[in-house]
Order: sequence, then C-alpha cells, then structure tokens
Amino acid sequence: MRIRAFKYASPLVLYWLAYWSFTAHGFITFFPLLWSYTFIPLLELLLTPDTVNMSSTQEEIAAKDKVYDYLLYTIPVLQYAALVFFLFSLRQPDLTWIDYAGRISAMGLLCGIFGINVGHELGHRKNKMEQWFAKGLLLSSQYMHFFIEHNRGHHKRVATWNDPATARFNEWLFSFYFRSIVYSYTGAWKIANSDMRKRDLPVSNIQNSMVQYTIIQVVFNALIILFFGWIIWTCYLLAAAMGIALLETVNYIEHYGLQRKEVASGKYERALPHHSWNSNHVLGRLMLFELSRHSDHHYQASRKYQLLRHHDNSPQMPTGYPGMMILAHVPPLFIYIMNKRIKQLQQSQAISTKAFKTEA
Repeated sequence: MRIRAFKYASPLVLYWLAYWSFTAHGFITFFPLLWSYTFIPLLELLLTPDTVNMSSTQEEIAAKDKVYDYLLYTIPVLQYAALVFFLFSLRQPDLTWIDYAGRISAMGLLCGIFGINVGHELGHRKNKMEQWFAKGLLLSSQYMHFFIEHNRGHHKRVATWNDPATARFNEWLFSFYFRSIVYSYTGAWKIANSDMRKRDLPVSNIQNSMVQYTIIQVVFNALIILFFGWIIWTCYLLAAAMGIALLETVNYIEHYGLQRKEVASGKYERALPHHSWNSNHVLGRLMLFELSRHSDHHYQASRKYQLLRHHDNSPQMPTGYPGMMILAHVPPLFIYIMNKRIKQLQQSQAISTKAFKTEA
C-alpha cells in the first residue's frame, strides 16, 4: 500500500521544473507551464480514465497509512522554499521580460496547484496542525479567506444560486471570475463577523479570523517589499493572482450549470455526487491530489484525498482538469460542449426518476 501512496509524489516534478525555470533564461522558463497545460492535457486525451475504486479493505489500510499525510506535510516547506528562491531569482541582473514572465508563471502554478489546492485539502482536516499548514499555504497565494468561505460557505451553498463559486448555466468564465472572487471574499467577512456577534464581540476585535488574516497578509507583503523592493513584490502579486485564477477556473468547471433542488424556502436537497462534475483522468487526479474526483468530495467532505471514490451517477468531464481549464478559456466552445452534457444528464435523471416512480 505504501508503494501506492508514493504515486502522489509525482506532482513534485513541478517543483523541479519550477527550480529550473528560476535558474534559466528565455523560453525555457515557461517549461512548467508547457508541462502543465500542454503535455499533460495532450497525454490525458490518449489515456483511458480509471473508474476503479479501492476495496473496503484497501480503504481501511490507506486511511491509516500516514505516508499520504506526510506527503502533504512536505508541501508547505517546499512552497515557501520555492517562494524565497523565486524572489531571490528576480534579483539576478539583466533579466528580460521573457525571464520575468516565465518565472512568474512557474511561481503562479505553484501558488495554485500547491498553495491553494493542498491548502484546500488540509483545510478540511480537524487537526489544528494541519489547519495551520492550510492557512500557511493559502497565505502564499494571498487567499487566506478561502479557509473560511470554502468550508463554511461553498460546501453549504454549493450548486445553488446563493453560492458565488458555482458557475451558472451559460455563464462565461470571465464574468464568473469577478463574481466568485468578490463575493467569496465578502462572504468570508460575513461569516467571520457573524461569529463575533454570536460571542457579543465587535467585528473589529482581533479574535475575528478575517481581521487576523488581513493583518497577517499585510505584514507578509510588507516584509517582501522591505527585503526585495516594489518591483519584485509586484511580480510576486502577479504570481499569486495567477494562482487565484487557477483556483477560480477550477471552481468554474467543477459545478458549471448544476443545481440542487429547493425542497423548501431557502432549503435545498443534500449535495449528492451528481451536483459536481467529476474526472477520473489519472494524470489530472495525481497532479491535483484527487481534487478531480470532486463529486465524492462534496458528498463526503471529510474524506481524505486518497480515499475519494468514483460514483457511476456523477457527471463526467470529457477530459481531465488541465484540459478542461484550457477549454474554459474559450467560453463559446466550453459552453457548447458542457451544455450538451447537461442536457444528457437531465434526460438520464428524468428517466431514472420515471423508472423509480413506475417501480413504486
């Protein structure tokens, strides 16, 4: 089983590619980007998705195997080592705009794939140490409010019009960016402020999580400016912005056009596997620590990444996450392809419901 666990070390290839980018010049600096959004998507078009789930015995062994956790615990160390190396690499003399752009794109991938994605996985854990790791990773991408909004907002409202991180039917990615980023941030403040009011404390109290996160991020940015200057700080913000854009693109493709039924005023049916788009394409699953088995994640949010399952009734993406993220940036084509799948999904659900009623 431990050999099975080490397949999740394969995403660490990206760290080596990023290191190469931070020391190279010219178009070579874009190799991490080409790896993630050219090589992997093309290969996933050729590979067959793997729908096999672990047996109950295998799940029990994997749940107890700490190697899966230790792999995640290395990510915060590697993330901050990469960030410091990135900042120092921008001090090199005679860098061209291509060098800057390539290195920023490499750091941006680390911010999105490891900073936010692994922060997301650890943010669902109950262990305080793991939660601190999650917050530290989110800090590297300037997205600490995600810890609040995702766990207590998105998972509660997913696949409803009340959730800013759920893309609506026929909504373009670029308008989704604005709605999701702005309202997820204000939503985190609303949740944190509500916590303060329940404790009869002012919202400006230092115990307010969002007040704490804001102070931490301001100090973090101030330190980068102090030690590296405004230009390098701006480059860092561009990398963090790319990481945020990667996250929001993932949010967009994960729930596009899917809606839960309202069973009473303001109350919705439970989030089920068919309320999230799923992908069993192996490379995307490994690259994102099984995030693409998203249907099971929303069905059982406490389930660790190595235990996530395929569900036969979950809607399937035509390719893996990297390819879908590229497709999302061509809105007319993305909407055309995904709307056809939504209609097929609606027809199959109608048939299933009709059959259930007939049997009853």
